[in-house]
Amino acid sequence: MALAITNSTIGAVIVVHLNGAIFFDEDSTFLRVHVKGLLDKPRQIVLDLGNVTRIDSSGLGTLVALYVSARKVGGDIKLANLGKHIKEALRITRLVTVFDIFDRTEDAIASFNKAAAVG
Repeated sequence: MALAITNSTIGAVIVVHLNGAIFFDEDSTFLRVHVKGLLDKPRQIVLDLGNVTRIDSSGLGTLVALYVSARKVGGDIKLANLGKHIKEALRITRLVTVFDIFDRTEDAIASFNKAAAVG
């Protein structure tokens, strides 16, 4: 299944809803181009992975590249709503130590708001 991407904005946070698989092909490229285009706007992004069915090493690499790109421009990317397969892939690769990961998209959004209140 091809990767489908939709956005919603809640306050200053952009939620990117992903549906499908993130593999090495045009899906990975589509995701990278889409999210990088959002980095000139509010730089607080939550990737909602609840409907991602599979991810390969290239897809994981894309997530890391997006994270690095966001950090370079003073932004941040958080992951939310991960399925078992994605959680396991992040655990095995130790990327759980890189990303802020939340069970619910709402919690990821709230974490941006808490950080803004403290900062």
